[in-house]
Amino acid sequence: MISAGVGDAVSVEYVSRVPRPPLDGLIDDLYYLAGTPPYALLTLPPAPSALLIVNLGAPFRIRAGTDIETAEYADGCVVTMPTRAWEFGYPLRTRSVGVHFKPWGLAPFLPMPAAELRDRPVTVEQVWGRPASAELRDRLATADGPHEMLTLLEEELTRRLCDTAGLGLVRHMSSVIAATNGAAAIGDLSAAAGVSSTHLTQRFKELIGVTPKRLARTHRFTATVFAINPAGPIDWGELAYDAGYFDQAHFGHEFRAFTGLTPTRYLEVRRRFLREHPGHAMEGWPLPAD
Repeated sequence: MISAGVGDAVSVEYVSRVPRPPLDGLIDDLYYLAGTPPYALLTLPPAPSALLIVNLGAPFRIRAGTDIETAEYADGCVVTMPTRAWEFGYPLRTRSVGVHFKPWGLAPFLPMPAAELRDRPVTVEQVWGRPASAELRDRLATADGPHEMLTLLEEELTRRLCDTAGLGLVRHMSSVIAATNGAAAIGDLSAAAGVSSTHLTQRFKELIGVTPKRLARTHRFTATVFAINPAGPIDWGELAYDAGYFDQAHFGHEFRAFTGLTPTRYLEVRRRFLREHPGHAMEGWPLPAD
């Protein structure tokens, strides 16, 4: 299934689709992005997702935390599930294809444990090697439009798909955590699966990069954010209660930990995006950071 969107007067073309089996069990969507982004600098709060970008335009910049220097990425990047907000700096014009992986979905394509890349984006070359990275970029750059690009990327991923020990366990547990928006008791999950909490935690770190509890926190926060309608009034206390937070103070602490913003400041930034770029294809998760 293909979905496509074009932004407002700041023109962005966005095309995405879900891949065929077996990749659909690892990937939320493949996408093509081209045009002028709404802001030169965007903040991306942590989400229960991993990311691969194959860059076909000018280099972009990533700052994976306030204590980390900004780095430039020319061929693209690989990002395991983050634990903190990161800044993404776009060139004036951008063009890329990418993959939004499910939390566990990147593991079969990595030559190293996911935990080694936690909050440390690397280039595609560092993961797949320079010759393979360059060849893939060349093939994508000369493809006949977005749909052929996504087909080429899907074929490359299918070719690289490897068996991964423990993936079935991590996938099942992660799916339960997601289905409960992070409310599932991790101890109960490990007991039901007949494994120790230590074993489960180790597998999660190897294949996702974070612990089951951290994944649950991220799912709960993401579900809470998506429940916010920035166009209307917000009862923060009720929102925190419905999301299962102990109290509004705990909710506010989580908000700052995930976004670097207070809930009210976050709402102001979201409303700015809606006001300045109504109906934009990228509205909903990235936040203007400039």
